[in-house]
Amino acid sequence: MANRAAVFIDGGYLSHVLKKEYGTPSIRFDRLSRVLLSENEDLLRTYYYHCLPWMSEEPTPEEQTRYDSMRSFIDAISALERFEVRLGQLVLRGLSAEDRPIFEQKRLDVMLACDLLSMALMGRIQTAILLTADSNYLPAIRLARQAGVLVRLVHGDRSRPHGDLWRECDERMLLTRELIDEIL
Repeated sequence: MANRAAVFIDGGYLSHVLKKEYGTPSIRFDRLSRVLLSENEDLLRTYYYHCLPWMSEEPTPEEQTRYDSMRSFIDAISALERFEVRLGQLVLRGLSAEDRPIFEQKRLDVMLACDLLSMALMGRIQTAILLTADSNYLPAIRLARQAGVLVRLVHGDRSRPHGDLWRECDERMLLTRELIDEIL
């Protein structure tokens, strides 16, 4: 009998890893979910967490283009089978000393933690596959593990996850060039 698994993707982290480590390849998200599963696992659903780009009250052409591009991407992956997108909000917090905008993602950590815990505590999954580097998920991971869920962390090589997150997960999987090639 197959174990049921859910994949939880931190979209900002995945974009960062792909850009920093692999030159921003155009990956197939339906394939990504499948290659993260082990032989005895069946995919329940993939959850993808991200924010639409920030736009000023009177958007510049660049802001509008960036927003429209991300909206098209979100629409495309929302249409994939067993895929669910959760959108947070990007908030402008001010300017840096170099006059660059400082943005903060809101609600994403809570949404991912709630999804993970609801799946774990209702017994809907036996495996949670997290593609993230954020230690904010530690309390949710601990509770999921206490509920009997195996937690697999998927991460980049040069974009290492927080040490506490690394230690708390049951298994770890590196996003290698070979894996990226499988999902192009």
